[in-house]
Amino acid sequence: MDARQRGITIRGDSVQLSFTFQGVRCRETIPMPPTKTALKELALKLQAIKHEIRIGTFDYFRHFPYSKKAKEFRKTRPDLYTIKEALINWLRRNQAKLQKSTLQDYNSAIYYHLIPIFGDLTIAELTAGKVKEWLSELPCSNKRKGNILIPLRQAFEELFHDEVIDKNPLTRVKNLPNKTREPEPFTQDEIARIMNELTGQAKNLIQFAFYSGLRTSELIALRWHDVDFENNRVFVRSAYVRGQLKDTKTKSGKREVTLQPQAKEALLNQHAFTGKQNEVVFHDPDTNQPWRNDQPIRKKIWIPALKKTNIKYRNPYQTRHTFASMMLSRGEHYMWVASQMGHKDWGMIIKVYGRWIPQLK
Repeated sequence: MDARQRGITIRGDSVQLSFTFQGVRCRETIPMPPTKTALKELALKLQAIKHEIRIGTFDYFRHFPYSKKAKEFRKTRPDLYTIKEALINWLRRNQAKLQKSTLQDYNSAIYYHLIPIFGDLTIAELTAGKVKEWLSELPCSNKRKGNILIPLRQAFEELFHDEVIDKNPLTRVKNLPNKTREPEPFTQDEIARIMNELTGQAKNLIQFAFYSGLRTSELIALRWHDVDFENNRVFVRSAYVRGQLKDTKTKSGKREVTLQPQAKEALLNQHAFTGKQNEVVFHDPDTNQPWRNDQPIRKKIWIPALKKTNIKYRNPYQTRHTFASMMLSRGEHYMWVASQMGHKDWGMIIKVYGRWIPQLK
């Protein structure tokens, strides 16, 4: 029997082995001179490969570690395919359709949390118990834990749908309940004291925050073409997240907000600073450049103002809670308030702000 008939083909100074695995015709080239000894060794190797294929123990990667086919076939072996490989491959396949900030979050979750803990395990070795035990010791909020798990959940979901695994252990791992921070809205006296400490663009920004209910990321992305003074409204279409301009978080987040008198006053005052030659409404007064995230606002404006007034510190998000509580206290319908704040679920308004709704008292 010649070499070709045995599945061995001589190609110059190398030898090609041919075999069928999982219904696919495979050809792998071995870079070695086709001496009689070499051909005998390769015949035995090919015989071993075919035997392993018959009994279901063939590991393509072990025989041909540098083969492109090996990497593809390895994905079909949950007892060989590592979680590190699965996560990296999942991220590579999906990164083009992810927003930049989301991609940064997933990279952080994969390389900082998931791979160091689970990366060396094979797909088959991961259990719900291992994930739950790790989560119980992870020093961060339940919301953050849920976000870290997203890439792992989605990678395993794909493996399940591709029939690489018969069961997805992540379906047995429920996200832990988020602890909603209790709203601590500012009183009218506190708002007045804060406003008295601010001037110019800083005052306009914080006043608009208190009386519009916008998130800080939405405030700093507001553009003058989003402002409709004639019809007393602004359109919330985008947000700055980690220095990147992106669409609002949800479809309900893209909304029309009615201008309260104090919010309109803040915009009219701000127009003198940025309304003529600038696209973005709110600028850092020190640089006269648009804000790119909330940290400088917190450090340069918010914290100093609260310290000077000796008001108990609450984060800038409480301006949003203040808006909601004010609107509800004066009798505005909770569904209207939900639409103003960009909530698709008005039930959350009742849950979080129920004590400010007169008809529920």
